[in-house]
Amino acid sequence: MRCLLLTFVLLLAFRPMHSQITFADIFTDNMVLQRDQPIRIWGIAPPQSKISIYFQNKVESVVTDVKGNWEVVFDEQPANSNPQELILKSPQQTITLNNLLIGDVWLLLGQSNMEWPMSGEMHFEEELKDANNKQLRFYNPKYIGKNIYGKAYNQDERKKLAGGELFYDKKWEESDTSTFKAMSAIGYYFGKQISNKKGIPVGLINLSIGGAPLETFIALETLKKNKKFSKKTGSNWLYNAHLPDWIRERGRENINGNQVENNSNGPNHGYKPGFAFSTGIAPILKMPIKGILWYQGESNAQEKERVEEYPELQKLMIQDYRKKWENPNLPFYWVQLSSIDTINYDSHFWPEFRDGQRRLLEEMKNVGMAVSSDIGARHDVHPRNKKAVGNRLARWALNQEYGQDVLVSGPLPKSAIYKNDSIIVDFEYIGNGLSVSNSKSLRGFSLNGKTEAAAKLKGDKVFIKTSEKPKFIYYNWQPWATGNLINSEGLPASTFKMEVMKRD
Repeated sequence: MRCLLLTFVLLLAFRPMHSQITFADIFTDNMVLQRDQPIRIWGIAPPQSKISIYFQNKVESVVTDVKGNWEVVFDEQPANSNPQELILKSPQQTITLNNLLIGDVWLLLGQSNMEWPMSGEMHFEEELKDANNKQLRFYNPKYIGKNIYGKAYNQDERKKLAGGELFYDKKWEESDTSTFKAMSAIGYYFGKQISNKKGIPVGLINLSIGGAPLETFIALETLKKNKKFSKKTGSNWLYNAHLPDWIRERGRENINGNQVENNSNGPNHGYKPGFAFSTGIAPILKMPIKGILWYQGESNAQEKERVEEYPELQKLMIQDYRKKWENPNLPFYWVQLSSIDTINYDSHFWPEFRDGQRRLLEEMKNVGMAVSSDIGARHDVHPRNKKAVGNRLARWALNQEYGQDVLVSGPLPKSAIYKNDSIIVDFEYIGNGLSVSNSKSLRGFSLNGKTEAAAKLKGDKVFIKTSEKPKFIYYNWQPWATGNLINSEGLPASTFKMEVMKRD
């Protein structure tokens, strides 16, 4: 009898994991499904269960596989602002998801400046009047480790991390005066622009993590297979010198010697290479999206080696996302780091970092960059004007993805020519002309990256007098940028370092 009881207990312990029938976590009330692409719905259930999914008067039936996975696909649909139901039926139960819309879904990734909520944004009070917006939906899960500085995770947090969990409280919400307070301010303003100008629902999936390095958002296998970046894997990340110093220090504080699911790459944490990807991004790869917004870099900008490798690392990430989503033209728009003084923050390499972000813009298609150096906070790494940033990102999307004739960027350098004792700098994205932002003399140019050089604006070109040809011309080459060159739309010029060519 004892033997039979033990056998029964063991059978219970090793029964199939999926004893319930559920949708995948991304599917909840209030969600937005991507328009104009096949609608893929999936989830888990007991193995060999028959289930049926109902959507828009259509039904797709399926039998779950031996692991309990199921998936159905409905035909693509145009944008639809009328609330829809998504129903799962089985002999045992019925699950109904309500208030679903069809529109465009944008994924938000990065660190605290992308995460920064509307409640802390400078235009929050005036924006309250527009917060009730049924067309705008947020998927804004919490994550383990939020705002935990200088101390160890508690037992519950360690247990969740050990089980491979990072994001939790996963649900879609409709924008209103309560829900939008916690939403990414940049995402909110971006989504509002797209929804208002195109008249379609917009869904925003926010998986940004305060303080996170780029390495956590890229697949571990992708890093392993890359010759240049493979050393970021294969050893305990907390002591891996190929990763940013600051994130390793923060990780050691949080782990504090406690056991949190160790493997060859070290304990699980939101900063661990590949972990945000495996826990947040990989689970939604089956779901079509419109594009990606990216605001990250502060954690990768404090050491010269990390700064120099960043453009190539970001390029690898973009290429990998496009491959995994099976969309070689997947839009990817990022925010160039803002400006800040070095008194309270280690920002000495920010000019080089910003220029690396600009150069990447020249190397890839279907990408865009919003300059934010003109709205930085001198002593705060979190500038509060996210409205301008979100609106600037929206310009790229409105032009490239929605066919609107809008100027996408501030001035970007095309060439620097030395002729007749002058350097002549030519720009693109000038609109109806160049000017200065404060009606004062033109500022921000340098011949050595250290001292200001007198520069004059003549028509749509910048002229700098010098008796000798320097190797480079610099603009806004300080962490706290003071340059004031703008185009006719008031959009600021990017930080840059450009080789000066001689012309007789």
